[in-house]
Amino acid sequence: MALSREQAERFDGRVGELAEDAFSFLERLVACASTVGSEQAAQEIVADALAATGFEVSELAVPESIGAHRLAGVPQRPYEGRFDVVGRRNGTDPVLLFNGHIDVVPADRATWSTDPFTPVRRDGWLRGRGAGDMKGGFAMAVLALRALASACPDALDLPVGFVSVIEEECTGNGTLASLLAGVTGRVVVLPEPSDLGALLAGVGVLWVDLELRGSGGHAHAADHLLTPVGAIPALVDAIGELGRSWSAEVPDEDLVGVVQPFTTNVGLIECGNWRSSVASSARLGVRVGFPRALPPDEALRRVEAAVRAAIAPEARGGVAPEARGGVAPEARGGVAPEDAGIDVSVSASGFRAEGYRLDPKDELVELLASCHESALGRPIERFGLGSTTDARYYVNELGVPALCYGPTAVNIHGADEAVDLQSIVDGARTLGRLVARIGELEATNREPASSLATSSVDALGADER
Repeated sequence: MALSREQAERFDGRVGELAEDAFSFLERLVACASTVGSEQAAQEIVADALAATGFEVSELAVPESIGAHRLAGVPQRPYEGRFDVVGRRNGTDPVLLFNGHIDVVPADRATWSTDPFTPVRRDGWLRGRGAGDMKGGFAMAVLALRALASACPDALDLPVGFVSVIEEECTGNGTLASLLAGVTGRVVVLPEPSDLGALLAGVGVLWVDLELRGSGGHAHAADHLLTPVGAIPALVDAIGELGRSWSAEVPDEDLVGVVQPFTTNVGLIECGNWRSSVASSARLGVRVGFPRALPPDEALRRVEAAVRAAIAPEARGGVAPEARGGVAPEARGGVAPEDAGIDVSVSASGFRAEGYRLDPKDELVELLASCHESALGRPIERFGLGSTTDARYYVNELGVPALCYGPTAVNIHGADEAVDLQSIVDGARTLGRLVARIGELEATNREPASSLATSSVDALGADER
């Protein structure tokens, strides 16, 4: 039930008293460089914090075979020794489940003003890789639960769960593994950075590797060879145009105001091994956003079609030397090598994520909005982004209401990433009210969450792609 005025005041006061502990917890998390494959130390910190908050904690292994699942992304590392952390309080069948990801993206130390894995507080912000995305959300949720348990223990009588997952930043396989193991809730909140707004929708996201191969040669011939490096601009343009065309042609009511919802990004380029040799191969690592109506396999097919069309003018691909202002060897009396074309292969390499959407009028959204306004005195923003979160699994596969609500962050995935400490405190005040009132939702009267997962084995289960 809703906190009384006296309870709310007591709870808010306790949030303030425990805030410094939450910030210290966040600093310990940020100091762990929990990039993909190195999540274990940070997971142990999360496990200790949950245990101290009254949760029964266990580790959940991610099976090596998960990459064969139809909903999985392409695994980035072996899973041996890597695990999700599961916390349960007041029983094994959570009514409300918190889901957070412990993995962070790599940091280019040369671009940061301080060491990215040494947390720094300044002017009300805490800087460090992962402080915003999304370790600040862990601090916010744990602060809310700890303050509620201390100030108003009767308001925390329904079963609550917390799952800390791996590989959200690249595959989603950590959350998928937890679902396959029956770990879910009747409603789910992900404390992703959302500027204390309700993030309700995301686009499809695909990771693709483009492998280009040519004959190579000595640098003196670079002006008249068809080269993988020379083909890169055409490929980047083609992939970019695909995203621009989707953004222009596919309206999405949840992404109104987003200039280009379906963005493409070349995040990796690898080529060459010697300055005086024409590179005979190149690899582009590409992220592609695509509309919700497209399944990932169809999005991959369209990417491949666009790539092959971009390099099709010459035999097996490439960019004609004349088009680059070069002089063909025939013009000098030479002979073009038979293998002067470029081969290209296109393959999925990480995310194979479907788009998702929670109705902005869903009862979970309305309850969160009420709690947010009660705590902070202002209405909540409801929005979607041209990105994805693990909420997609709950919404798409189980029909479980899931949304993101988390603190304010800047420079996510960039240099000097930081989280606003006051937003952690403010968000905790909202989450505590939400936990206290979660029993008001019709969704909490559904069949047990573990049964939801079990009954969906055929939909979620072991069919291979």
